[in-house]
Amino acid sequence: MKQEFGLALAPKQMLQPGIARKVTIHLNEDTAAKQGFLYCEIIAFLRTRGVAGATLIRPDAGFGSQHRLHWKDLGPAAGEHMPVRIEFIEAPETVARLMPELCDLLSDWLIEAHDTTVYKAAAMREAPV
Repeated sequence: MKQEFGLALAPKQMLQPGIARKVTIHLNEDTAAKQGFLYCEIIAFLRTRGVAGATLIRPDAGFGSQHRLHWKDLGPAAGEHMPVRIEFIEAPETVARLMPELCDLLSDWLIEAHDTTVYKAAAMREAPV
């Protein structure tokens, strides 16, 4: 396995056209993990497990199960407990393999998964150094 920033990286895998699973993880930006923030731990987890790619999305507003509305730029507590989403698309068998350990990382947040179809997956070749 390749090493980068002290993390052991699984071999890069290209997502293949066909049936896939889209996974969305909903949590708060400031949720703590063993070291740092949970969203960082999840991104590192997915990367070291060879997931083809993942995206962190930071919305401007949102609320969770307690129905407290949080806005990025409004009020005295602006920016506190802001929602974030992590999304990735992978082969169904890869998602099934990752899901138990991924669920163990989260205690009180939401993970959803949907079937989807990948029609084309292409990656640019790395530019020569």
